[in-house]
Amino acid sequence: MASELPQEIIRKKRDGGALSPDQIKAFIQGLTNGAVSEGQAAAFAMAVFLRGMSRAECVALTDAMARSGECLDWSGEKLGGPVIDKHSTGGIGDKVSLILAPLLAACGAFVPMISGRGLGHTGGTLDKLDAILGYRSTPDIATLKRVVREAGCAIIGQTAELAPADRRFYAIRDVTATVESVPLITASILSKKLAAGLDALVMDVKFGSGAFASTLESARELGSSIVAVGNGARMKTTALLTDMNQVLGRAAGNALETLEAIEHLTGRARDPRLLEVTLALGAALLVLCGLVPGEGEARKRLENALASGAAAERFARMVAGLGGPKDLLEHPDKYLAKAPVVVPALPQGEGRVGEIDVRALGLAIVILGGGRMRADGVIDPAVGLTSVKGIGESVGRDRPLAMVHARDKASAERAAAAIAAAYRLGAGEAGPLIAGEIRADTVRGAR
Repeated sequence: MASELPQEIIRKKRDGGALSPDQIKAFIQGLTNGAVSEGQAAAFAMAVFLRGMSRAECVALTDAMARSGECLDWSGEKLGGPVIDKHSTGGIGDKVSLILAPLLAACGAFVPMISGRGLGHTGGTLDKLDAILGYRSTPDIATLKRVVREAGCAIIGQTAELAPADRRFYAIRDVTATVESVPLITASILSKKLAAGLDALVMDVKFGSGAFASTLESARELGSSIVAVGNGARMKTTALLTDMNQVLGRAAGNALETLEAIEHLTGRARDPRLLEVTLALGAALLVLCGLVPGEGEARKRLENALASGAAAERFARMVAGLGGPKDLLEHPDKYLAKAPVVVPALPQGEGRVGEIDVRALGLAIVILGGGRMRADGVIDPAVGLTSVKGIGESVGRDRPLAMVHARDKASAERAAAAIAAAYRLGAGEAGPLIAGEIRADTVRGAR
């Protein structure tokens, strides 16, 4: 039918029309089998970015993308616990998934985490794991199921079988300035989660200068969309709104963040903000899936799993099961790349940090080579930032804003200058780390 031609579907959305489920299905089928070109996919993404989508259109888009490949069925695996997951809308220094997945596994859940690569100025969980020598982030389905059974968790990327339409669309959005679209983000996230066969999902919807949602209001809009569409697809879904007006943790950059996550799991070093977000998300999810009756008990269970080393053991088992080194936790420096140049990013004066343009910090990492400037770009896992200062902390000539890890001195100096420009010194106070929760009973369209 002419109305299902890619160019006519693009035209209709460009002009503000509502697409039918059949039109959306036809476009996603074309995206999957190659009938839709990269240019057409980019035009469709821009049309949606500018014109938006209704809740019904977003549900249809999510369903079509989830069904573009295989949908996992865990009923025959006899796991003995709920199949659950967490997902973040992205930020700078956000390595929560690397800590939380094994924590949840140590609490009796099973976590097949389908993660993505970096988008725009933010880092991706998959890029962090790819920094581990030997780690296979795109295993076949049989390997995924085996590792989930044996380790309780497996953090992987979209394989050829799972939501292939989203995998292609994801890369196109990254380089066409169409990342920050509520319906596209909703469909991208939930299509992977539906394909993973989840019982429950908790979303970490970030707001602030380092997030795609720069304001709390826009984060609430995105969280409401995800919760409504997720529950509408009969997957228990809730969302927390968390602050991204400063880097989460002290490191940003793929190998550096992986090392920080390992230090967190092993107890060598723990950042309070990173720990609090991790525990809050984990507690909400354990209650949502019915493993524990209340958040207080859930937090205690998570804290015990961290303190006892049970979560670290699950992480080690996952890494080894997916081809990584068996002694990663004992000797992370052997397997994580290191940048040859490390220099301080000095502030433009002395005082306390009042405000941070966190997006600029993310872009500085991209310039270093730690992110993509095009869909097929190659990432340098070693580069990034450590010892990053937060709001209210004292800085000066002997107290740098961060340490820059770079491939060469010239790029290090450019990044250091960009970081200095991203910080404002003076009066300032960090807002609440967790600004609220969105549940199915608080949004329209969830059922």
